[in-house]
Amino acid sequence: MRPILIRKLKLLGEFCIITSIAGVVYQMLSDGVVTHMALIMGSALGLGFGVIELFVLSKYQKMLSSLPFLVAILVKAFVYLVIINFFSGGIGLVVGSAEGLEMKDFYDSMFSKDQLILNIYTLTIYVLLSFYIQINLLLGEGILAKFLLGKYRKPIAENRIFMFLDIKSSTTLAEKLGLEKYYALLNDFFHEISDPVRSTKAEVYQYVGDEVVFTWKTQDGIDNSNCLKIFYKIQERMNENRKYYKDKYGEVPEFKAGLHYGRVISAQIGDIKREIIYNGDVLNTSARIQEQCNKFDKKLLVSGKLLSLLNIRNEFLIEKLETVKLRGKKNGVELFSLIPC
Repeated sequence: MRPILIRKLKLLGEFCIITSIAGVVYQMLSDGVVTHMALIMGSALGLGFGVIELFVLSKYQKMLSSLPFLVAILVKAFVYLVIINFFSGGIGLVVGSAEGLEMKDFYDSMFSKDQLILNIYTLTIYVLLSFYIQINLLLGEGILAKFLLGKYRKPIAENRIFMFLDIKSSTTLAEKLGLEKYYALLNDFFHEISDPVRSTKAEVYQYVGDEVVFTWKTQDGIDNSNCLKIFYKIQERMNENRKYYKDKYGEVPEFKAGLHYGRVISAQIGDIKREIIYNGDVLNTSARIQEQCNKFDKKLLVSGKLLSLLNIRNEFLIEKLETVKLRGKKNGVELFSLIPC
């Protein structure tokens, strides 16, 4: 099963659990008792929310991202209000029919004060869930949870894989397109990486101008050669959308990347603006390796230290390059170029 689908199904289950708990709380507050209907209604509403959020609205994420944050929330709130009435009305109709109630009773219940309170309560739960998702996208997936749990409140030493990916000839491209159109191209390009990031368990650490920095927990990056495959998955996306970029910008952006592995100190810093940062030589080395792509005329370079951890088998053609002394480093670094078989 594809990692993206697994992630969505996992989130769908979490939404159903959250809304089921909300359904139990609502029934306890309103009726003082808990019946099976609270779980049925709660899980059904969570299922509806999850399907719309993860499988429908996700297809329009690029459009929603272009809207002001508050407008995007309000658009989603309207969609969720339709879902609430559809599911609660549908379930009420089925249960009412089974209990021998008439259509008049169904209409009365749909426009009753209790239904209005239920709409407001459920819509509040939906908006909070949607707000959480939007903030998570703003900070980067998984970052909000780390802040809430205080994972990096105290510095942690850990091993991580880093990739510095940079658009080639960015200065020339910016001069040709003009700054506004160039940054529109960058925005489109950064949208292209979303699915490859999720399918390879990567985290987007930083955007620095026309460069994006990815990071993996060591095992996540090694599994299935995720830290290598992300590069080629992004390349596939760009090839699929070549016509779009040619028509809109007259250019299809190309990119290069450098990969390295090492120990970092991970910590939460700042007061007015808080951020989780990674500090260690591995970041500088990864950036320097990426700079060597032009020298060797290669798109992807990997350090020998990282390559020794990977179980590549027959998936890639490996070309050993020279050991280079990178700027700011005393010892040389073995470099390798990889191309999928």
